[in-house]
Amino acid sequence: MTEPLRLFRYQARNEIRLGLARGGQILDVAEASGFNSLSAWLSLPDPVEACRRAGDNPPALPLSLAELEVSGRLLPPLDRQEVWAAGVTYLRSKVARMEESAGGGTFYDRVYDAERPELFFKATPSRVVGPGGSVRIRTDSRWNVPEPELALLIAPSGRRVGYTLGNDMSSRDIEGANPLYLPQAKVYRESCALGPVILIEEEPREHRDFSIRMSISRGDRSVFAGETSTARMKRRFAELADYLMRDNLFPEGAFLLTGTGIIPPDDFTLEPGDRIEIEAPEIGTLMNHAVCG
Repeated sequence: MTEPLRLFRYQARNEIRLGLARGGQILDVAEASGFNSLSAWLSLPDPVEACRRAGDNPPALPLSLAELEVSGRLLPPLDRQEVWAAGVTYLRSKVARMEESAGGGTFYDRVYDAERPELFFKATPSRVVGPGGSVRIRTDSRWNVPEPELALLIAPSGRRVGYTLGNDMSSRDIEGANPLYLPQAKVYRESCALGPVILIEEEPREHRDFSIRMSISRGDRSVFAGETSTARMKRRFAELADYLMRDNLFPEGAFLLTGTGIIPPDDFTLEPGDRIEIEAPEIGTLMNHAVCG
């Protein structure tokens, strides 16, 4: 079986480079293919085939992904892409949103069963952190949780070309007070994390089954752990991507977070210093710390 291709961004001396990993082999994308930005890659007629061709070249980097991550040189896997998100795609998410809402609980019930999904804008690149970065707890919120999600990477053409992991930070008390407060609960500085790599989608399909796990530790003790699978989603990836592209243009491509099926209990809230780890075996582990103020 062919090893999957994983694309990543990293810091090399005074410049940002694109790397490509297949198994234990790492190569520099610019040297192998001539493009050196995610936007340039996504604008190609066939980004996936370009990665395949680049992956056929001999490795050029005497490094490993683990070494890049440990040294803090692995960067968020985006440059000029917007980040959007889908909500209420898992039954667990629907139940949690209904429970937190002071007056709009039935809206979430109707969205879960509706033909049209909930889609909302999540982040500009400046609001996104990568592996090892700090995600932010809002100072005006008392109930903050991470939301571990699979993110789709969509090319300007609308083609789904890859996957990464995301943390859709959320202030549940703000959102629960009024559904119209959703942008304030979701969109703020360091409100989103992506990484560690982009798993290239070499075989187009409607949906894929990814196992996702999240653990949260506080000091030397675990305070939460949970897991789910994208097989439990009511909506398919292809459906969510199709709705995002309707009457919309993404000249640089876009990331689409696909919703969460892991939600800590109602008596849990993040505290500064908490360590959040989100893992999918095919993609890796996205680790971040929570900060506030």
